[in-house]
Amino acid sequence: YGSAEPGLTVPERTKSVVLDHTAPYLAEFVGTFVLVLTVGCLQLSPGSPTWNATAVGFVLMAMIYATGPISGGNLNPAVSFSLGLIGNLRWVVVVRYWVVQISAGLFASLVLRTLYAPHTTKIGPVTPFTWEYAVTAEVIYTFMLCFVFNNCAASKRNNPRDDPNQFYALAIGFVSIAGGYAVGNVSGAALNPAIAIGLSVSDGFRWGLGWPTAELLGAVLAAILFRAVRPEEYNPPEGGFGIDYEPRLHVRCASEFLGAFILVLTIGLNVTMASSATGFASAASAMCMIYSLANVSGAHFNPAVTLAVVLSGRDKLSPGDGAAYMFCQFGGGALAGMVYARFHAAGPNAGLTFTLKSGAGYGPNAAGVVEFFFTFFLAYAVLACATTSSLPGRRTRQSFYKALVMGACVAAGGISAGRISGGAMNPAVSVGVTAANVAHNGWSEAPPPYATCACFTLWQLTGGLLAAVVFSLTHPDEYKKAPLLAK
Repeated sequence: YGSAEPGLTVPERTKSVVLDHTAPYLAEFVGTFVLVLTVGCLQLSPGSPTWNATAVGFVLMAMIYATGPISGGNLNPAVSFSLGLIGNLRWVVVVRYWVVQISAGLFASLVLRTLYAPHTTKIGPVTPFTWEYAVTAEVIYTFMLCFVFNNCAASKRNNPRDDPNQFYALAIGFVSIAGGYAVGNVSGAALNPAIAIGLSVSDGFRWGLGWPTAELLGAVLAAILFRAVRPEEYNPPEGGFGIDYEPRLHVRCASEFLGAFILVLTIGLNVTMASSATGFASAASAMCMIYSLANVSGAHFNPAVTLAVVLSGRDKLSPGDGAAYMFCQFGGGALAGMVYARFHAAGPNAGLTFTLKSGAGYGPNAAGVVEFFFTFFLAYAVLACATTSSLPGRRTRQSFYKALVMGACVAAGGISAGRISGGAMNPAVSVGVTAANVAHNGWSEAPPPYATCACFTLWQLTGGLLAAVVFSLTHPDEYKKAPLLAK
């Protein structure tokens, strides 16, 4: 997946030599056309935009599954560009895909103008944001889209020849959901030059070059960081990618930093933009980054989860490595907080304060208890689903459900506890929210932001500790060789 080239991946039953060479391009055209047409219909159709990002994510997922075996399911010039940069797609194919994808976007624009005249589509910053913020949003979330595509669809380690994963399109589609809710009200969340060019035709290409340039920059960043977190793709270990292979600590720490940054940034942007789907978008960002980086660092992105894994023993993660993970997770969360604070200051809710606190009508003890419980719930699910031995007889080691379970936990906790505590369930989120609040309002609040952050973090870490204890009681077979806290 992600590396299909004409004549190489078309099924042998294809009779025509011409179709052998044209099928991948036709697949890219059809998939991109459907995607751009869907985005345009959502933009022009009256009604609530609440489910727009979900609709785009679902159509992207469906068309990638449909076209992936034929063309790689790129459906996006930025994705094709990033695949070229990591050496997964020949440049001649990249250029041909660009022509086909942009042509599909322009054709979709023509159809939209026919269907919705005199209404027209457009691309550009969403008021009150200026172009700088909108372009930054496009860079960040196009990076995320290309990065997830590279890791889930193009990584050799994530797709062994005899056991390719089946979650690739699910992960990629949910990036569009996360990005759509996070920055849809900043830049429109095109994240795709074919969409940006196609939808800007009616607006005289006012932003028809600026948006694709930002998106291609995101693709470059995705290629750079893909090489950083997956050096083994270019220098395979002598023994291959066996079950015991583990990247070096600095690579795993980079993975944890990046995952925590994306997760906290998505949560923060949704909160400060008063999104109605914060829990769902947060779950989407967590899920697709876990699918991308699970076999790099374990994809905890949460100090409470890391604490639970360390305390669960079984040589899954040493205390020293766990401490390094937590440091990077806190750092990623803090940086994300400072970034989304800038968007908050420029956005429509700049006069409002978003901080760690109990919800209206609830005390700090109630907030602490729900943070404790739902962090326990999340950490326990990670231990039970992502750190246990594979069941005997399983035909694949590519688990479809693990990241989906983690995302479900984030959504369930965020929605259930949101009105009581905010539903952070993650000390990195607590630190990020505090960093954003301090950047936006200073240190003048009472109680001091750092004191509230410390209280939330303590409740959350205690939830992680309890998860390790309960896991040891419910999964005794995991400890037949290594007792709890053995090392």
